[in-house]
Amino acid sequence: MMKNKIYAVGAAGVIALSLAACGTSTASSTSTATGSPAADTGSMPTVKLMVGGIDKQIYLPYQLAQQLGYYQKYGVKVELSTESQGGVGAEEAMASGQVDMAGAWYIHTVDFQAKGKAVTNLVQLSGAPGERIMCSPKANVHSAADLKGKTVGVTDLGSGTDELTQFIASKAGLSKSDYHTLAVGSGATAIAAIQRGSADCVMTTQPTVGALENKNLAVSAIDLATADGAKAALGGESPAAGLLAQSDWVKTHEDAAQKVVNALVDTMHWISSHSAQDIADKLPASYVQNSTISKDQYVSGLNQDKGQFLPDGIMPAGGPKVIFDMEKTIGVDTSKVTIANTFDNKYALAANKLEGYSTTTTPAGNDG
Repeated sequence: MMKNKIYAVGAAGVIALSLAACGTSTASSTSTATGSPAADTGSMPTVKLMVGGIDKQIYLPYQLAQQLGYYQKYGVKVELSTESQGGVGAEEAMASGQVDMAGAWYIHTVDFQAKGKAVTNLVQLSGAPGERIMCSPKANVHSAADLKGKTVGVTDLGSGTDELTQFIASKAGLSKSDYHTLAVGSGATAIAAIQRGSADCVMTTQPTVGALENKNLAVSAIDLATADGAKAALGGESPAAGLLAQSDWVKTHEDAAQKVVNALVDTMHWISSHSAQDIADKLPASYVQNSTISKDQYVSGLNQDKGQFLPDGIMPAGGPKVIFDMEKTIGVDTSKVTIANTFDNKYALAANKLEGYSTTTTPAGNDG
């Protein structure tokens, strides 16, 4: 991800959608699911993993793996943390060595490598960004071309949602001067931007999407949350949420890296074989129900957008090319970056083989 940062609400007693950022943004989470056998974690390698918004539906596999006890099952102790308001982005924390891995968007591997930083994607969790451009009914926005003259809220300037907005607008023939972008964060702060009228639209994810719809504040104008929606808007599958790490760290921690991927691939198969209700029941209660959304609404949103998740963790064929095209369109110099260096399917393939899972995703090749 991209800098999909979580903004906490300052008023006492108010619980924002981004609960993970409220006082617990750097707290680690190592508990297993209820009923899971206790394991001796003393001899396990420890991996620090920061997620770009741990309570967002697009990033639910990281916490779900913890709840299911899958990290311990595969012999690794994972300390989860999340981005917080004004803090370092997950991908930036990983690239600077503050944490070992980042739950972030695949596109960051291209961004980093364009700047000479060797970062790679080890497992791909989604084939679509999981985002929707939600617009006030008064804005009368039904396509990217309709964004002309409008103010679009993004999580942060320069973030993934900002880059996606630029790309979509560009494909519709708009330049950056044709519309205005505003940093609105996520969750309650994004909702407030629509409510106040400071933004005509916001690019956001579930469960914020559901909250906006249920409050009749905004409607889905552009769908980037489903594979079909992403293909229509972006020209093909757009791999987003993945597991990123510095290439040098991976080389010296191959065993730990593989174990984390094993846990996440097993989690992706669990997601594909269970209902949205089952998934919500496993997640922490604060993720699925708070002052802005009910659990039923959370489940409804997950039912709607669950198709973004890939069942086997394999980078989809054609996906990297879409991302490279996006980067070039918004002005990123990718001339020194090759597709082969931005991801590696071998970890996910090994994880599927370990459990005897069949892979259903047509893999992208690592042939540059």
